[in-house]
Amino acid sequence: MSFANRITRHPIAHAPDRGAEALAHLHDLAPELRPLIQGTAGCSPYLAGLMAKDGHWLSHALTEPPEDTIATLIKEAGELSLKDLAPGLRQLKRRAALIVALADLGGVWALHTVTQAWTDFADACVQAALHRHVAAEAKRGKIPGVTEDQALADAGGMVALAMGKMGAGELNYSSDIDLICLFDETRFDDADEMEARAGFIRATRKMAAALSDNTAEGYVFRTDLRLRPDASVTPVCISMAAAERYYEAEGRSWERSAYIKARAAAGDIAAGERFLDTLTPFVWRRHLDFAMVQDTMDMRRRIREHKGLHRGSGAIVLEGHNMKLGAGGIREIEFFAQTRQLVAGGRDDSLRQRRTVKALQALARAGWIEGAAAGDLAKLYVQHREIEHRLQMIDDAQTHSLPKSAEGFDRLARFCGEADTEAFRDQLSARLEQTEEICGAFFAPTGREKADGPSEISQEAAEIVARWPGYAALRSVRGQEIFERLKPGFLARFGKAAKPLEALQNFDGFLRGLPAGVQLFSLFEANPPLVDLIVDICATAPGLSQYLSRHSAVLDAVLDGRFFAPWPGRAELVADLGAALEGLDYEDRLDETRRWQKEWHFRTGVHQLRGMIDAETAGAHYTDLADAVLIALWPAVCDEIARRHGPAPGRGGAVVAMGSLGSGRMTAASDLDLIVIYDAGGVEMTEGRRPLDARGWFAKATKALVTALSAPTAAGKLYDVDMRLRPSGRQGPVATALSAFDRYQREEAWTWEHMALTRARAVAGEASLQADIETIRAAVIQDKADAARVLPDAAEMRARLAAAGRKGGTWQVKDGPGGMQDIELVSQAAALIAGVPLRPVSDQIRAGAEIGWLSQGAADTLCAGHLLFATVNQSMRLVTDDAFDPDQVGAGARAFVSEQAGMPDAAALAGQLDSLRASAVSVIDAALECHDSDRITAKAAPHADPTD
Repeated sequence: MSFANRITRHPIAHAPDRGAEALAHLHDLAPELRPLIQGTAGCSPYLAGLMAKDGHWLSHALTEPPEDTIATLIKEAGELSLKDLAPGLRQLKRRAALIVALADLGGVWALHTVTQAWTDFADACVQAALHRHVAAEAKRGKIPGVTEDQALADAGGMVALAMGKMGAGELNYSSDIDLICLFDETRFDDADEMEARAGFIRATRKMAAALSDNTAEGYVFRTDLRLRPDASVTPVCISMAAAERYYEAEGRSWERSAYIKARAAAGDIAAGERFLDTLTPFVWRRHLDFAMVQDTMDMRRRIREHKGLHRGSGAIVLEGHNMKLGAGGIREIEFFAQTRQLVAGGRDDSLRQRRTVKALQALARAGWIEGAAAGDLAKLYVQHREIEHRLQMIDDAQTHSLPKSAEGFDRLARFCGEADTEAFRDQLSARLEQTEEICGAFFAPTGREKADGPSEISQEAAEIVARWPGYAALRSVRGQEIFERLKPGFLARFGKAAKPLEALQNFDGFLRGLPAGVQLFSLFEANPPLVDLIVDICATAPGLSQYLSRHSAVLDAVLDGRFFAPWPGRAELVADLGAALEGLDYEDRLDETRRWQKEWHFRTGVHQLRGMIDAETAGAHYTDLADAVLIALWPAVCDEIARRHGPAPGRGGAVVAMGSLGSGRMTAASDLDLIVIYDAGGVEMTEGRRPLDARGWFAKATKALVTALSAPTAAGKLYDVDMRLRPSGRQGPVATALSAFDRYQREEAWTWEHMALTRARAVAGEASLQADIETIRAAVIQDKADAARVLPDAAEMRARLAAAGRKGGTWQVKDGPGGMQDIELVSQAAALIAGVPLRPVSDQIRAGAEIGWLSQGAADTLCAGHLLFATVNQSMRLVTDDAFDPDQVGAGARAFVSEQAGMPDAAALAGQLDSLRASAVSVIDAALECHDSDRITAKAAPHADPTD
């Protein structure tokens, strides 16, 4: 469709005579074009001058679609020789300015198309100037190893990064272009790097002059190179390595913000994109960076102070108002979006949008801002930018300020197609006020005011509070400032807790354990519901508050929309962690797995604490989480070993879970009981740089897995690991061949090892290998069904445990006669006697009843006791890291544990625990004394597949 057929609006000539004069410079105009040409020239002396100079060209250009015209201008820019570069680009710039302005003013293009077309043309100009001048340096031999043809192809490894509006494809009509020029030092020998650097510096200066110098033909684009690292002391082009070192060591918040929009625009685009990838951790922090909010506010305040743009009381005064930096202006919307992007973009890459409107849409989809606010701001942004363009089109001035005179407002209103200046002013005022209303709530949130605290606190509380200034989290001035605003609110909330002093003491432990405070305090300040959660945790679960002090970054997860959603299940967790680890190197995978696990671990604890799940469900969730970690890390560990010693032989190895992980009932503090079983498939030596035999390969892999799980990194550790349940215990190899495992279990293993096998579960490794391990497990359990052998061995094992001194007690529910471990010993014996490969304790006990070893009443007693003990144990492990002492943990923790157990209070729970323990002791004593094989029917009825 031609230009004329797409016109939807046009300016009204402020100076009709000048508009009529412009028509005389063009020929054969379609009737639809005449009002647009007359109105444009009648409002803009600059555009009228361009029409006079290039009227013949414009007459022909307007017969074509504007997209074709811009594409032709871009192509012509790339074909200019070095000799013709400066004048040629200036002529092309005039023509591009005309076609872009008319497409904008005529409504032929929407704003995003206008700014993108202008940006594409700027890219072409930078590309032409950069390549031509680098090629000239290469031709002179000043860039070692780079030929003229190579320089014309990829600028010899130099790249111009477009920053700001150019990077985002949002150039305004009279915008500077902000560039950072770098070169890839890896393309040069060390001895040649400095000479190449000097050549690139000369090329950069000549490129900038070719674009910026204002000659008789005008200028192309004012070019600003000051966004480069440490611009006051560095040359105009530096190596990528030097830039990376700077950002790692000294990069500031405003530089992070600038790189949201950074884009490789000219030169060696591939090298530029690789460099931007290396800066991803600098720009996009993995934690929710609410300290960035304060930095943005400070930046906004400094800009306003420097420009004298602070708004007074009353309505915004339009005369001279800055549409970019003033109240309700363009920068308010950009800061509003960019700050939220930097806060959350490290965790959600869908927020990493360069364009402001797209960023607003992404933030709304992710739930960071309301959809209505995003829609309103996007519309306001477009309207503000169109006003900005018209201000600049009048005289090609780099201005953002509204007129100061009545005549100036008349001209601007007509340029916008509005015949009523007062109506235009009213609409403009309303839009500025609406922007300020939406953004102002963010830039000056009420949460930043110092909250009212309690009128007085107890002497004991005052002594606790007096210790806080000496804690690591409060050593920085900034941390102190933020916390002073938070402290009254914390104290007020603690004052409302059931046991205020206990809650405050737990918070004191949390605060004392924090290594730093600025990020976390900023997070609290921006999200008051987190303060309520912390108070809730401190009032109920001191163990969880201590966990938080060591891993405070997990609070980021609370702001994720998934935090209070239903549990996703094992398969989705595996997929989620796999996606998080994709593309990372080995060390980064270990750190990312720790971050991921800690967030989901914390989520499970909070869900149980808030009564959203019960203790048994929490155990299943902790198990799913550990499974996902093993499924993700075992292949990563094997790949790392393969890198040095060649791929794993045969079908590889499988990780087998034992103990509470195997049975699917971990607690918040469980370690992992693991064994590794491999099938080398007859391969004797691996094929790698440093070959190993199969046993050596899997020994290394197993030890590496233990390190990957238990070694503390910057992100902490995952789990403690116990491998003593492997064949032959501590004396056996850390990894066992499948055939040796089969033979050992059938011929050498003791009864207690077969009992442990009843809980074994292959978790990670090749699927057929896992299936074979399960087949062996089931066969061994079925073949070893011999009450006459199992029961005496079980009784002996019980006696040994008693002799070891773990006597148990009311709250030591795992140990001692009648405790969890005692009941589990009986359940495993039942599984062996019945010959059924079931894992859950209750299913094993029921199997013992089916074969007549246990009466139905005895089975009910043991199942009830184990369920209560497991519930209490799970709940106690959540509220404290230490042994549970009801007199020490506080009223909140006692109430939580009692509630989880379904009891009115701790005293009633203690009575029930003692009663069930006594009943369990009687049942177990009788069961282990029963060696009457005639009473036992040997095999239980068939059961469902234990892997289901």
